[in-house]
Amino acid sequence: MASMERKREIASPFAPRRSAQRKTSAEIVNEARQSLRTLCTRRPFTPRDGHRQLFGESSVRANRDNRPPSAFSVHARNFDAPDSRPGSGTRLSPLDYKPKVPVPYDAADPVKAHPKPPSLEAKRGAVGARARLLRAGSLTTLPPVERRTDVKERLSPEPEQKQQSAKGKDSGPPSPDRTEDRSAPPKPGPRRTASESRITQPDVDSAVRPTERGAGPRTELGNGDRIVSVEEDAESLAWNNKVAPLLQELGCMAAGGPEDSVDRLCDLCDSLHGVLAEQDMLGRRCKRRAGILRTLFRLIDLNSARLNLHIAELCLALCVSGNNLLNICKLILKISRSESNDILFQNNSIIDSLLGVLSSEDVSASGEALLYCVGTLKFLSGNSALLRLLLAKNCIGVAQQLIQRLHTPSVQGDTQFTIAGHILVQLTATLRNLADHPDSRPLFVSHGVLSELCLVLRHHHDDQDICTNIARIYSKLSSYSECRLALAQTPGCYQLFIELLSKHQRKQDLVVRLLFTLGNLTSKSDEARELLFGCEGCMDTLLRLYRSYQRGDDPHAPPEKDPQSPGEPRTPPGSLREDEDVLVKLVRALANMCIHPAVGPVLAADAACVQLLMQTLELRSVPESEELLVNVAATVNNLSFYQGESSVVRHNRLTIAKLMLKLLLSSSMDAVLEATRVYGNLSQSKDVRDFLMQNKVYQFVVTLLDSKSSDVCFSACGVLTNLALDPPSRITLSLEGAAAKLADCLRDFGPGDWQLAGQVCQSLWNLTEPGGSERLLDTQEREALLEILTMYLDEEEALQWTASDDMRDFHRACWELEFLPVAQKLKNRLLQPLD
Repeated sequence: MASMERKREIASPFAPRRSAQRKTSAEIVNEARQSLRTLCTRRPFTPRDGHRQLFGESSVRANRDNRPPSAFSVHARNFDAPDSRPGSGTRLSPLDYKPKVPVPYDAADPVKAHPKPPSLEAKRGAVGARARLLRAGSLTTLPPVERRTDVKERLSPEPEQKQQSAKGKDSGPPSPDRTEDRSAPPKPGPRRTASESRITQPDVDSAVRPTERGAGPRTELGNGDRIVSVEEDAESLAWNNKVAPLLQELGCMAAGGPEDSVDRLCDLCDSLHGVLAEQDMLGRRCKRRAGILRTLFRLIDLNSARLNLHIAELCLALCVSGNNLLNICKLILKISRSESNDILFQNNSIIDSLLGVLSSEDVSASGEALLYCVGTLKFLSGNSALLRLLLAKNCIGVAQQLIQRLHTPSVQGDTQFTIAGHILVQLTATLRNLADHPDSRPLFVSHGVLSELCLVLRHHHDDQDICTNIARIYSKLSSYSECRLALAQTPGCYQLFIELLSKHQRKQDLVVRLLFTLGNLTSKSDEARELLFGCEGCMDTLLRLYRSYQRGDDPHAPPEKDPQSPGEPRTPPGSLREDEDVLVKLVRALANMCIHPAVGPVLAADAACVQLLMQTLELRSVPESEELLVNVAATVNNLSFYQGESSVVRHNRLTIAKLMLKLLLSSSMDAVLEATRVYGNLSQSKDVRDFLMQNKVYQFVVTLLDSKSSDVCFSACGVLTNLALDPPSRITLSLEGAAAKLADCLRDFGPGDWQLAGQVCQSLWNLTEPGGSERLLDTQEREALLEILTMYLDEEEALQWTASDDMRDFHRACWELEFLPVAQKLKNRLLQPLD
């Protein structure tokens, strides 16, 4: 009896080992060819957006009135008159109360709609030029070039009261940041040395902040109540000699506006940028910054993308803010919407400037500007050359920092949360594009972006646009081990994915990518399989999805209510092919999960799960749903490994065996292989073996031995090993030529696959049981088989076929544990004389 049990164990290699002891060497080797296998599938296809829009047609924001526009016009009149006073760099919080000032609106001149600053006439008796110095500048008037004689006149030692004695007369040239009034000629005065230029007087605002005066060493000369600054004198000289001539030429050319002047205007903008950088006048340090900006704003109406990009680059270098920053970001976005303009972004610092805006601007104060800034990067990241440039400029690191700032308490109000959501749509879409490049993967890991994105999902779980973009990022990166490990180490990610699947179950493009990610996470990790299965509502959610998407292809299925969040718009079902893709990814996740020894028996005993799998096998055809049926068969094969009393697969083994016939008889070798593997497990039962013999399935299995695939031959050998347990079947198999084909497999595959060689010997051992087909082997066949066995049993002879030194130990273990015992017994049997 004991001998019979040992024989049955050898004859049933697909039966699970139930020993709780430590794994033997043979079991370790067997893991190299597990009957429980993970599945592979294609990553969901993301179509390329041919139209560059902030929110595409599939966006849930497409019909919302409160989303920022994707298309707009930007003209010079949209910009605010720049303030000539440099900012202090300190941002003040906006007041809740906004006083209403009755200001008449002039459509012809929007600048006039703003109140003018109070005149100093009442205080100081200033008239003429003094009043004009306080007048708001016009965007359409160029700042005058400060002449040397004007500088001398401005440095006149006469008291201020004497300079203003002639009412209506201008005491000096207008500020370069103001519109020049040519109605009064300059009043001559005594000459001054160059070192006395830029004199400040009491009670007159010099437009210099105290914090800005402290920068750098300088010499000040006292002269009564006037102070002469050498630093200010140097700035005036640089302005007069270098900056003002460039502005003058820009203004003259802008007034003419011929198309052939664009090249010259771009060169002038570059020269101006270089001069300002050389003189340390970029940012908000330049005291005549307002005049520069007015000139640049006027050039925008020439409507040249190349020129406007130069203008935008310079404006960002001058640190525009508020409405002007918003309009500059809009201008850049408008340029980037055309793919033909991508080349304009490659050889300048505009991308650095955009990343600088993202790094420095406050979300609550400049949220809309940041939105258009990130939108530009999203468009540009669709270009492969610019994508590499963005990676080189640390775009991923900047994005990670911006994500953190978007989660601060200051942006958690309703309005700020909404604009943060709009920004995150663009930012996650940018990261989605960056994830396509291989060089991005270590950056996503090192900057911790994968974990940050999980935090975004928790905060914006209702936003389908954000969730879908992040799911696309995960589906791309989770195919790679280092990214998969980083994501798996994020606390609570499995529970989060299950909750999102439950919440957005009819959002097909989101669901399919989350399922693909879960399939990737569970493909290599037993810990991931157990954690996912242990999530609250995991199986309920997965099976509800299974029913929902399978029902979309089954018109006879009864309707079922899908639990959805209140107020969530129902997404119409996608095409049948899209629904099937969801099922492919879902079934793959189930197949991977049931590999875990604690999860597999539970799933095998889950009647709802097994019934859905059987329903798919019944409803689908191989030509139309090949990948889905192959995945379902592989899942059934994994579940059939667990043959406990509670196994639903075991109780439905005959029904499953019948359903597998359509796969075995198909033209798909993948389907045939999976069906054969299922038969290898199910044929441990006598009723299944009888079904296979009665329906002549054995003929197809014997034919599979002619395959050039070692996997197909191995699976066929497993079925034949079990069929040969029954004496009546041995004769039938031998008459079908099974023994000769098995010998051919041993000769062809033995040297390179000792596991297959051992399985072939096991099949031959069962076939040659006494009273069976050993009498049907003629002398020539027996001698040929003995010659092969003798050669393979010689250790030195057998191991010389080892592919490499690295594989030698593995080959030796397989030879010793998988092949040697059964091959030696088979040889001894063949050497016995026939009765």
